[in-house]
Amino acid sequence: MIALACDHGAYDLKEAVKRHLDDRGFDYRDYGCDNKESCDYPDFAGAAAKAVASGECDRGIVLCTTGIGVSIACNKVKGIRCALLHDPISARMTREHNDTNMMALGAGFVGELLAMEIVDTWLDTKFSQAERHQRRIDKVMALEKE
Repeated sequence: MIALACDHGAYDLKEAVKRHLDDRGFDYRDYGCDNKESCDYPDFAGAAAKAVASGECDRGIVLCTTGIGVSIACNKVKGIRCALLHDPISARMTREHNDTNMMALGAGFVGELLAMEIVDTWLDTKFSQAERHQRRIDKVMALEKE
């Protein structure tokens, strides 16, 4: 199950991602927003991140105009590793090396076709399981305990 969330600035792109996930047979839960009226991204991104952190959802995709705000909000939730992505290479690397459980997109920076390529790459790429990457992830996650 994939958690989805956006703010008003990325509503259209989130709806396109939902159609794309439907086409690919992925289950998802939409944590909002539900229209283009101005709203506060932490309300929706935070709900999606909490769903991923609790195990209710396996991974999450969050969107806003830049992707910056939603990625910051998600990374405040314990257990979340959310990467702001702009290209398929970073999508692949962040899964292989960082085992990210959430990704963020900026609707003002990536068009729909590129966004779907990024989503596909991120969803289809597995963590490398390399010891050096796991060691680094463990060190990053230990920062939450300080």
